[in-house]
Order: sequence, then structure tokens, then C-alpha cells
Amino acid sequence: MPPKSILLIGGHGKVSQLLTPLLLAKSWNVTSVIRSPDQVPTIEALGKGQPGKLDVLVSSVEDVRSESDAKKVLEKVGPEWVIWSAGAGGKGGPDCTYAVDQDAAIAFTKASIHTPSVKKFLTVSYISSRRNKPSWWTDKDWAYGQKVNNEILPHYFKAKVAADEVLTVLSNERVKKEEESGVPAAERFAGISLRPGTLTDEAAGGIKAGRIGSEGKISREAVAQAVVAALEVEGTKGWLDILDGEDAPVEAVRKYVRDGSDAVEGEDLEGQKERVANL
Repeated sequence: MPPKSILLIGGHGKVSQLLTPLLLAKSWNVTSVIRSPDQVPTIEALGKGQPGKLDVLVSSVEDVRSESDAKKVLEKVGPEWVIWSAGAGGKGGPDCTYAVDQDAAIAFTKASIHTPSVKKFLTVSYISSRRNKPSWWTDKDWAYGQKVNNEILPHYFKAKVAADEVLTVLSNERVKKEEESGVPAAERFAGISLRPGTLTDEAAGGIKAGRIGSEGKISREAVAQAVVAALEVEGTKGWLDILDGEDAPVEAVRKYVRDGSDAVEGEDLEGQKERVANL
């Protein structure tokens, strides 16, 4: 695979700091977006001795309030792939959660999908970010997901599910247009919602992906490895649920692509279109 230019939004986060060296090790070039000049030395250290080129862009996502704001960042960097791994992290209360996890995320999602030179957009979401019970979830899985969404992280859920739905709807629209215009399948846009379970700081083992339950853990290191696999494996798209498991991340993603097990199945796609149209 030829070198890729990647915009990594939320570069100072725990997953992103594990992810950055993995991306650079592929000889991919990364622009890491961080919010504070104080974070620059930490990020620059991640690029030492790596074949890929690392640039650091200090730009707070809280200041991104519209698609045009996000478009300015994309025009400055010129990425082929965009990774959204930013998050308010529960800090700043509900207003900050909606500003970052919903508004800024949606702005970058829209801007990326509407920029022809951007070929992939991957967002790091979470496994319970959905409105309907999928057929492969047990009642226990659903009860756990509902507790997380309605009792533990209600504002985060509303923000993340809205952003996931924008990615789904607009990705489908772009892919349909590309298909109708004769763009080969391998060159069409890919929108990916990577959806891990509860994050831990344990060392990475294997993962499982696809039609899996909601209750479980996954190490941040394994999530970083899964991001690389999702970008690297041709045909990866849609909602990709992941938990700790036994397969190497790249093998788990290949199996997901081969099986066509998009976790968006069971969601109300027409309802998604209506909600996205009203944003």
C-alpha cells in the first residue's frame, strides 16, 4: 500500500498516543490535531525513529462549530484518510460533550465526506451507540446497553449516536453516487464506525469483531491495532463492534469484511435519514 496522508483528530488521547506510532510504522504520514501547545513535545516524541512523517497541528476541536470550520482544517492538511478519536472525556459537563462529541464530530464527518480527496473516515465510537436491539444481542446485552446509554452516559450516548448516524447516512449517499458514476468498488469512499467495549489499559491480546454482545472489555492498545487493521483491510466499512478476543486484529477485521457483518443491521435507516436531514 502506498504512503497515506492521515489526519488524526484528538491526537493527545490515550488511544491516539498508542495509535500514532502504529500508523507511522506503516510509512503513513500523520497530522495529529491537539488542543494545547503544552502537548506538542509528547506527540512529537511518538514520531522519533519512525518511517512515516509526523506533523502536529494545535487546533481545539471545541472551536469547530460548522462544516465550514472543519473544511478549513482539511484544506490545510489535505488528508486522504481522517480518523476521529477526539472526545470531551466527561470534562466540562454536558455542554462540552455536545460541543465535541456531537457538533465537532458531525462537522468533521460532513466535511470529510463532502471532500472528494478524502477516501476514508474512521470514527472511534462505542459498542452501545445504537437505538435498536440487534438480533444477535441477548436481553442481557440490551439491558446492559440501555443502562450505559440512559443512566451512566446519557449525554455521551445522544452525542455519539447522532454522529454515527450522520456518518452512516452521508457515507451511503456518497458511495451510491460513486457507484452510479462508475467508480470502482476498491476506490469508493469508506465510512467506518469502530465501536469498542469498555476500555482498559491492559496489554493488547486478540480481539473479536462483528456480531458480538455489548458487555465486555477491550484494551486501548487493541483498539489502536484495530484502527490500523480497519484502515488497511480493503472493504472495511460500516459499524464494526470489537471486544477482547482471540483473533489478531487484522484477521478479525478480514473475517468481518468477508462475513459482511455490519453492526448497523437492525437500526432504522429511514429514521436515521430523517434525523440527519433535520440536523
